[in-house]
Amino acid sequence: MEGLMKLERAINGFVWGPVMLALLVGTGVYLTFRTGWVQVRWFGYIMKNTVGSLFRKKGAKDHGSNLSPFQAVTTALAGTVGTGNIAGVTGAIFIGGPGAVFWMWVSAFFGMCTKYAEIALAIKFRDTDASGVHKGGPMYYIENGLGKSWKPLAVLFALLGGVASFGIGNIAQSSEIAGAMSGLFGLDPMVSGVILTVIVAIVVLGGVKRIGQVTSLLVPFMSVFYVAAGVIVIIMRITDIPGVLASIFSSAFSFESVGGGVFGYAIMSAMKNGFARGVFSNEAGLGSAPIAHAASSAEAPVEQAIWGVFEVFFDTIVICSITAFTVLLSGFELGEASLETFGTKGSAAVAAFNSILPGTLGGTIIQASLIFFALSTILSWSYYGERCWGYLSRDNRVVTSVYKVIFVLFCVVGAAGSGQLMWDISDTLNGAMAIPNLIALLLLSGAVASITREYFKDKK
Repeated sequence: MEGLMKLERAINGFVWGPVMLALLVGTGVYLTFRTGWVQVRWFGYIMKNTVGSLFRKKGAKDHGSNLSPFQAVTTALAGTVGTGNIAGVTGAIFIGGPGAVFWMWVSAFFGMCTKYAEIALAIKFRDTDASGVHKGGPMYYIENGLGKSWKPLAVLFALLGGVASFGIGNIAQSSEIAGAMSGLFGLDPMVSGVILTVIVAIVVLGGVKRIGQVTSLLVPFMSVFYVAAGVIVIIMRITDIPGVLASIFSSAFSFESVGGGVFGYAIMSAMKNGFARGVFSNEAGLGSAPIAHAASSAEAPVEQAIWGVFEVFFDTIVICSITAFTVLLSGFELGEASLETFGTKGSAAVAAFNSILPGTLGGTIIQASLIFFALSTILSWSYYGERCWGYLSRDNRVVTSVYKVIFVLFCVVGAAGSGQLMWDISDTLNGAMAIPNLIALLLLSGAVASITREYFKDKK
């Protein structure tokens, strides 16, 4: 067992290490040039035709067995906006300093184009079964876009995603929910696990349509709830904002030590933690979100792909930044030693909110947000895993049904605090999903560029 854990840590150090992070961000840079800086040139158009379209009146449309474009993006956002937006960002700042926020923004800027490319390919190369149901994702655009000879790479991605869904998409989230339920209501973790299992079963066993219907309600609610709390925090400390911004930009390029670290190490720590948090949070390049977007009823690849730009913008530039500003406005001393005094990253985030909001209101907001964020992640990852195992089994209903049952039961495992090794392995597999996906993105970048030119040639 000890040998297995050492091997897992070594592989994890690579898939979430500097080389892979550079490849993830570098792919975003390359795609940005190939698409003509689509996230910059067409940003206004993108916002107008994504979040802006929600405020325009339009008649009801039957999307059949597929998701509406909005349901597809909320399902993807449900998997993207998770506990990492709170606990992960907090840890990145304590360890990497304020400069980590700047590099998180940089990774998000290029990640917008990566996510755009993933979704465009997912729509273009998806499969449609006899009943009209769309199925897609990296495994499909690898096989259908690159050819049958590349199928082993598609199988690798599906296998990694199928196993990772139990850990990153379930155990880790169930554990956070149990902790939050204990803090809010004093519930025993096992009781929380049983309640969670029932809720998840009702939604997941209802299929992708029910998942889309629930996330289309849950994601807007939890987002507005957290953003509103963050805005209140910022307004209460508005006079400190210029100083916080100054510390973010100065620390991003600082060669001074952080939290007792080695002199000259600060900039490297800030970049590593910022890039890692940005990529881990918005999942651009990992290949998970395109699975949800492929289920959209949208026909034109770019029409759905532009939602990917909004998705990364909202997840990292909005949600993660609110957490970052709150931590920095709290005035806590940064550094790994300081973080250890709080016990966990989540506890540090609670303390940051409590230091600004009256009483224990901050802790209540954080714990409630963790419940919503984690639950939404579980729901979306159940579909990601289903599609991965569906691809591997050629959509064998017995296999996908068995997967759903096992996935639901894993909620109890995570809530009870078991399965740590499973979570660690799945975290590694989640990062490893990027390898086959990045290969496909780079090889199919010409198709993305062509799709983009064709769509925007007559747009203003």
